[in-house]
Amino acid sequence: MPVSDTVARDDTDAEGDRLPINELFASLQGEGKLAGVPSTFVRTSGCNLRCWFCDSFHTSWEPTHAWMGLDEIVAEVESLSPEHVVVTGGEPLVHDETDALLSALADDYHLTVETNGTLETDAPVDLASVSPKLASSTPTPENAPADVDPGVWTERHENARVDLDALASLVERAAEFQLKFVVTGRGDLDEIESLVADVRGVADREVRDSDVLLMPEGQTREQLARTRTEVADLAAAFGYRYTPRLHVDLWNDAPET
Repeated sequence: MPVSDTVARDDTDAEGDRLPINELFASLQGEGKLAGVPSTFVRTSGCNLRCWFCDSFHTSWEPTHAWMGLDEIVAEVESLSPEHVVVTGGEPLVHDETDALLSALADDYHLTVETNGTLETDAPVDLASVSPKLASSTPTPENAPADVDPGVWTERHENARVDLDALASLVERAAEFQLKFVVTGRGDLDEIESLVADVRGVADREVRDSDVLLMPEGQTREQLARTRTEVADLAAAFGYRYTPRLHVDLWNDAPET
């Protein structure tokens, strides 16, 4: 259920036991360790960061959504077939009600949470899909989306994009985890290596090279065609995993994919 005609509200302006939902649909997981698995996606609106290359523009730069009660969301999920549910955004953990939603779904579904790694959760999570944001993600007047002035977000994003305590908590508490980096080029690898080392230094859990995934930046097939081979070569050279973006390969930049 794509939602594009609702009034945008402040990122964390949740009302009672409701969540701002941008999309709720069934498709294939396109990224990470579970790529190709049929999944129901619950996409919340609102984010505490502003990546210039954000592939869900209407959950961050121009958030749009409908407010749905938790029982309504659960009923919609139950009406669909997949046994895997992906709670994503935006940044779903900016909303306290996301924890309640995860708890409500935990007994019946495999739960993935897609998060930028700056916020923690005590809710049950089967796979924490953590995508720490690199310096190359910071918006500037030169790289910001068309007709968008990044304004205060350049500094705010840069200052908030990495939280080691939150990263360690997500790695330690979830049943499984993956560190999934959006890679714009070879210049990102030094920071990835440094950040992985930092997480290994603070997390009370082993972070294997196979838990680190490199994903090419690109929102369309044409953009991915320019980046995927270089990123795959980097993954092979550094011993990390490469993850495709199957939804882009299959459906380009169509909604509900």
